[in-house]
Amino acid sequence: MNTGPHILIVDDQREIRDLVARALAREGFRTSSAGDGKAMRRALADARIDLVLLDLMLPGEDGLSLCRAIRAESRVPIIMLTAKGEEVDRVIGLEMGADDYMAKPFGSRELIARIRAVLRRSEALGPMTEAAHRPRLHAFDRWILNTESRDLTREDGVVLPLSTGEYDLLLALVERPQRVLSRDQLLDLARGRAAAGLDRSIDTQISRLRRKIERNPDEPQVIKTIWGGGYMLATAVHQL
Repeated sequence: MNTGPHILIVDDQREIRDLVARALAREGFRTSSAGDGKAMRRALADARIDLVLLDLMLPGEDGLSLCRAIRAESRVPIIMLTAKGEEVDRVIGLEMGADDYMAKPFGSRELIARIRAVLRRSEALGPMTEAAHRPRLHAFDRWILNTESRDLTREDGVVLPLSTGEYDLLLALVERPQRVLSRDQLLDLARGRAAAGLDRSIDTQISRLRRKIERNPDEPQVIKTIWGGGYMLATAVHQL
């Protein structure tokens, strides 16, 4: 699995998405693509994205609105892309929270240089976190996962210890209940929180989690295997 920075390209023109994706792949970046705001949100939810290339002119919600929505929840770096060259558009984009701004057409070498510069600035600020640092309690099946204390508590009050890898993997599942996540997605999401914590295969970590949280690990009902797809947290999750 390529472990280079993961770039999300949001543009309604497929040829531009493909062109940029090929240029980034040659430089060791991983890419995902989205043609509108709905697809962008799905990609942000299903993977750890290191930077968003966001076109200003999109169908439905435009890039400025999407930039504001991203920034309300995350400080993932954003580079705005637009065919417009007016100064006012650049200023508005930066005020909405974009980290940089490029006008089309642009060269791939300049784009890659800008991406690397923004990523360096982001790394200097420390790990990306949610804008709100409120403790969150995720209740599912007979368990409560506390993301502040990182405790997993059973309905009878028993607290189960979790390794770093187990916690990060369980949190990735709990935050995306009843959705099939591939092994690569889970690896990416968990490694985004603690790269060193997931030093075993996803299958091994899932097996360990099942021994801790399933009533019968041989017939799992909480974390289900979806053949050909990956794994899914099969129960509903409630925020307390």
